[in-house]
Amino acid sequence: QVQLAESGGGLVQAGDSLRLSCAASGRTASSSTMGWFRQAPGKERQFVVAISAGDGSTAYADSVKGRFTISRDNAKNTVYLQMNGLQPEDTAVYYCAAATSFTFYAGKSDPTRYAYWGQGTQVTVSS
Repeated sequence: QVQLAESGGGLVQAGDSLRLSCAASGRTASSSTMGWFRQAPGKERQFVVAISAGDGSTAYADSVKGRFTISRDNAKNTVYLQMNGLQPEDTAVYYCAAATSFTFYAGKSDPTRYAYWGQGTQVTVSS
């Protein structure tokens, strides 16, 4: 069993930055594929980024590449999402999710491949 808890969301202006945190318990984040997804009202849950277990390889959605950065602190069992240059279209509830280590190589952008989810944190970007 894995418990995930996101924090760090808020209301910011276009161009601002936020850092989201995802604290994991019950299983180490370093042994799991960890992903961030987001869901805007009336839209499907959308893949943002994932980080692999072990070597920490990363994969980003094109819409956030160059602006968002995922990282992991194994000592704190926490995954971070640094979001720079936020735009109104980034407004959504952001979810942290955990999956098997294999998921990074087969299905990392598919939310159905992730067994564990946090409760989500709201990010609102005003223009």
